[in-house]
Amino acid sequence: MNFIWLEDFLALADTGNFSRAAERRHSSQPAFSRRIRALEEWVGIELIDRSRQPAELTEAGEWFRGVAQQLLARISRLPDDARRMSEASSETLRLASTHALSFTFLPHWLRALEADTTLGPLQLMSDVLQRCEGLMQQGKVQFVVSHAHPEVQGTLDSDTYLSTPIGEDRLIPVSMPAAEGQPRFPLQAAAPVLRYSEESGLQRIIHTIFGHRLESFALQTVFTAHLASVLRTMVLDGRGLAWLPRSLVEDDLSKGLLVTAAGEEWCIPVTIKLYRERDFAGKAAEGFWCSVVET
Repeated sequence: MNFIWLEDFLALADTGNFSRAAERRHSSQPAFSRRIRALEEWVGIELIDRSRQPAELTEAGEWFRGVAQQLLARISRLPDDARRMSEASSETLRLASTHALSFTFLPHWLRALEADTTLGPLQLMSDVLQRCEGLMQQGKVQFVVSHAHPEVQGTLDSDTYLSTPIGEDRLIPVSMPAAEGQPRFPLQAAAPVLRYSEESGLQRIIHTIFGHRLESFALQTVFTAHLASVLRTMVLDGRGLAWLPRSLVEDDLSKGLLVTAAGEEWCIPVTIKLYRERDFAGKAAEGFWCSVVET
């Protein structure tokens, strides 16, 4: 039995017409009809009442319709089920993190976890948030670490996933200082701004929280990049102002290499979250999750 036959049969059951069903299945009608007949021969009963127009399912055909739907649904779940079975015995934790947190927060956080629990092998993928979300959706990672804000709902902020806060941060408008210690590029009309690409989670937050307010400044975007670390380098080079995570620029601020470019009302408190799929992720991953939640 060929599983293509099941898809053919369901297309015919939906349309009641051999020509339309064949067209839907990108097949010629004679070839399509032969496959339906082959399915009936394999099952051993007639599934289609060809004496009626449009064609109708026989009583056995109605029963088989449910069977075919269940079989195809089960087949579609096999890759996910196989992945979960593999993960159940895997000791390696697969984690994706946004670049900004990979360089600063993540190493310290993992070290603190290791003080209370033993972590197995860890595979880290560092990327922009949009791609981290994609890795989670594709089942290529078990966890994602990213900045989050309650007013900004991302792909992972749904019932399909669980999350827990693991830290706090702030997005701060910063500039290199002028000779007198004031920001060289304060937040004001036509100021040069270095911004994140649309794939960045930080850009989502900044746009949602300050989008309309910033329009009145008519800021001049002079540089765009995926990474906070790249924007930091450009700010240090005197190219303009940018909103950067405090976790990334803490040392720069304490050393006077950077200064805030606007008042406290232009800072955005954000949470650092750990995301996972709601369903079972394997023994090692479940143990890791429990150790984080209990910390």
